[in-house]
This record gives sequence, structure tokens and C-alpha cells, in this order.
Amino acid sequence: MSFDLDAFLPYRLSVLATEISRRFAAHYAAQAGLSIPEWRVLAHLSQSGEVSVRDITRRVNLDKSVVSRAASRLQREGLVGKSDHGGDRRLIVLWLTPSGRALMERLAGTAEAFQSELRDRLGDDAPAFERGLARLMAGDGEGRP
Repeated sequence: MSFDLDAFLPYRLSVLATEISRRFAAHYAAQAGLSIPEWRVLAHLSQSGEVSVRDITRRVNLDKSVVSRAASRLQREGLVGKSDHGGDRRLIVLWLTPSGRALMERLAGTAEAFQSELRDRLGDDAPAFERGLARLMAGDGEGRP
């Protein structure tokens, strides 16, 4: 058989994404005690303002139950506000509280430093890598990579 898993781009991207996510998680877990889903919810809210759990689920690529559990913990910690959507009671709307915004401002520096480390490791290849990544993420217009 000529198939080489270690040369298979989807496999390599998946392994790399998991490893980078794990390494970055160690930073924000140490600084704020956040899990990966909690970080993703907070990061999305910091960029989008008030948004539904359904929208976050789509954006951060996590199951609704995972996002809901993360949001509930963040609400208990006073980092996220949560209410029913006025027009559709099935939708739960989330937003950052002042404490949540302050935490994200503090963690933004950590995220930027981590990203700089990755770009430094890529060296001169960083711009080409980022362009290629953007093309892959844009897909083909039909929902396929």
C-alpha cells in the first residue's frame, strides 16, 4: 500500500491543530483556570459582543452541549452574562461582563505572544503559510475545504 499517513495533509493539520491548541491551553489555564471550550467562548464573545449559543457553536466548532456547559461555568464565575433571546426563547444569548472583558484584555497579550512565537518558528515562511491557511479556511464556496 502506498498511502503514507504521515504525509497526508488533513492528518498533519489535525495533529498540529490539536498540539498547538493544547500548548496554548496550558498558558490560559495557568493564568485564568480556563478550559479550551471556555477560552473559545470568551474569545468569540470578545470579538462579537452579544451572541447566541448557536452562533458560538458554529464559530468555535464545538458541540452545543460543550458550549452550554462552558457558558454556565463562565456565568457562575461572573465572566459571562446569559439570558433568553427576546424573539426566540429557544436561543440563549451570551455577552461578556466587565470582569470577562478585563480577563480577555489580560489574556490578549498572552495570545499575541503565543502567536508571535509561532510566527517566529515559521520564519520567512509565515506569510505564505498564513495565505495558504486562509485559502483552506475559505473553502470552495460549497462548504468544503
